Amino acid sequence: MSQHARSHSHATPPEAAGAPQPSASNIKRWRQYLADERAEAAVYRDLAQNRQGEERDILLALAEAEGRHEAHWLALLGDHAGKPKKASARSRFLGFLARHFGSVFVLALAQRAEGRSPYAKDPNATEAMAADEQIHEEVVRGLATRGRNRLAGTFRAAVFGANDGLVSNLSLVMGMAASGVASSVVLLSGIAGLLAGAMSMGAGEFISVRSQRELLAATRPTQITLAAAPKLDLEHNELLLVYLARGMSREAAEHRVAERMGLLSCDCDPSLSLQPDLPEEEDQHEAVGSAWGAALSSFCFFASGAIVPILPFLFGLTGVAALVVAGVLVGIALLATGAAVGLLSGTSPLTRGLRQLAIGLGAAAITYLLGLLFGTAVG
Repeated sequence: MSQHARSHSHATPPEAAGAPQPSASNIKRWRQYLADERAEAAVYRDLAQNRQGEERDILLALAEAEGRHEAHWLALLGDHAGKPKKASARSRFLGFLARHFGSVFVLALAQRAEGRSPYAKDPNATEAMAADEQIHEEVVRGLATRGRNRLAGTFRAAVFGANDGLVSNLSLVMGMAASGVASSVVLLSGIAGLLAGAMSMGAGEFISVRSQRELLAATRPTQITLAAAPKLDLEHNELLLVYLARGMSREAAEHRVAERMGLLSCDCDPSLSLQPDLPEEEDQHEAVGSAWGAALSSFCFFASGAIVPILPFLFGLTGVAALVVAGVLVGIALLATGAAVGLLSGTSPLTRGLRQLAIGLGAAAITYLLGLLFGTAVG
């Protein structure tokens, strides 16, 4: 039996070994572990249903590993396993998302869950199980990274657009209201800010992303070395300079030159063959996103964020009451966008949400004070 298999073999039930009965606290903790392992295995199986090929195989392998951990706790519990216990709220939430959405956010949450495993400090969990959880975190991180790369460009534009719409229009509304103008003027200013900002954000994102992709494309090596190599002056050729300029070491560059000149009939040392001038089948700039996708996301999400501060005025509220309701609504939206960023990045949703809230409301408060000063000066 391999060492890995031995490390995950079933523990001997306490009754069979003649050991003292486990304490009530141990039984409770083990049953919770058992329920969570079952729930996590189900999450990976549910995610696998929406994947194909290698990703599906990886997720099913993770589910199998969680099944080995489940067997460990079952063996320790023995007759105390009882009826299946409910998994933790976090595990049940993950399962719901995996069944109904199967998005990168689920993988990001699973990554955090694996990273917060208590097995490293639990004397009843084996060292191999604790190590498993650490490895699982890295496996899930790798899977989540693929989704993050596909989502990053559009998601960045969406989050930036929504946050900008929330903060800029709340600041505009509060500044105008503090200056003492009528509520109808505040509402019109908010609508104008929404339209102007959404158009500006959409156009700006389109130009930004298109320019960035063009800049990155300009740095990609061409195929000219394939056509020019046979015609070069063997005594004074600059092909070596091409590869040196691309960042290859002199040894690697000389090896590539020899291949291009036909002096090597085989790729004798693949480690030297970086092959920077082979055509790429995949989009190397997918993390940047498409210009139209970024522009549309930025436009729509700016507009959706910018409309929140003017909702109280649209429904007839005026004065301080309208400003308070607008501040509360924007605060909730800022917490939500910050939490979404935290989830996607695998960090604390609460920390990211509070950061967004502090920055957004801080900017609005400063603008309100400036509006008071401006209104007083004009008056």
